[in-house]
Amino acid sequence: MSYFLINGGRRLSGELTVHGAKNSVLPILAATLLVKGHSVIENCPDLHDVSCTVAILRHLGCKVERQGGAIAVDASTLTRTDIPDALMREMRSSIVFLGAILGRCGVADMSEPGGCELGLRPIDLHLSALRQLGALITTEGGRLHCVAGALTGSDVTLAFPSVGATENLLLAACCATGRTTLRNAACEPEIVDLCHFLAAAGVGVRGAGTPTITVEGAVTQSTVRHGIIADRIVAATYMAAVASAGGSVALKGVDREAVATAIDVLARAGCEVSNDGALLVVTRHKRLTAAPTVRTMPYPGFPTDAQPPVMAALATAAGTTLFIETMFENRYRHVAELVRMGATIKVDGRAAVVCGVEKLHGCSVQSADLRGGAALTVAALGAEGTTRVSNLHYVDRGYDALETALASVGADITRVID
Repeated sequence: MSYFLINGGRRLSGELTVHGAKNSVLPILAATLLVKGHSVIENCPDLHDVSCTVAILRHLGCKVERQGGAIAVDASTLTRTDIPDALMREMRSSIVFLGAILGRCGVADMSEPGGCELGLRPIDLHLSALRQLGALITTEGGRLHCVAGALTGSDVTLAFPSVGATENLLLAACCATGRTTLRNAACEPEIVDLCHFLAAAGVGVRGAGTPTITVEGAVTQSTVRHGIIADRIVAATYMAAVASAGGSVALKGVDREAVATAIDVLARAGCEVSNDGALLVVTRHKRLTAAPTVRTMPYPGFPTDAQPPVMAALATAAGTTLFIETMFENRYRHVAELVRMGATIKVDGRAAVVCGVEKLHGCSVQSADLRGGAALTVAALGAEGTTRVSNLHYVDRGYDALETALASVGADITRVID
């Protein structure tokens, strides 16, 4: 077990490179199963979830090697179509292997996935979409048994623009006969990144980043090289860290459009956000003021994953900010720990009212999930005194050496291993 020890009140200054996106690298690593040869995925962060994904690939028979920031996958040696319960339970994103294995092999067997406990996240949309391509899927004892003699392209409309369901359908559609049209698809940058990988593999995919995506044609390349986009949630977390602690930090590798909603909220609260060439510079000199209502929505709306760290930054803003969480019912698990630090936050169902206080104070707090752990770290950077943030295994699921990055721009933060 380990924990962060953070002495707050140090202003941040310097430059940070935003590492590769967790929510891109996981589905793209799953997509390498469709390439009957070698794939090299660059800009892969060293995350717990990436290690779990690599473990699944190796279990399936693939040869996988990390080469610095790149991961090389040889899927020509694929021998299995099942994923054991222990590996599936490690992370929610493991379900994306369903579409890839089913498309490549015609059969798949796995349990339902695990991950952070953010509330009910049913996979009904995934299964319904795959069934419309011709997959026969049964469930028994928490396991999914899937057979698809021959997948056939179809017009599929999702009831909700689910990222995971969009990914699963895209991967399966690469092996279907004819054209697949997916309507009400997720528009997240990570979906666009996946489509770029599939296009590099020879698949005819159009409409990425819009609600309608078409897939026609199969994987034709035996060698694919692809670089992962920067993680927009990590970028939003770094921005929130500056908003909490004060100072000025330049972020490298960030697509401004991908973090536009986070920029808008923090700018309205009093941060200065500007471009300096390829850098995105975030500055906070004076106390923040309350932001307008923050409502989480599918992209291009405000991301649910950015809600906890931004809330932590606004906990000391003058005035009252209303957060409305529309994506997950248990996305406020960090609130009780922020209150322990002196925040004034009232939660009523999907709404959280944050009445800004002058200062937070350091104490011992525990991460309950990935983004909640990031929120507590952000809060601690601006708090008076020393904060101990434990349960770092959650944080390590989505942030590559978070303490090293923050320390490089002046934060007094260390990881202590018990």
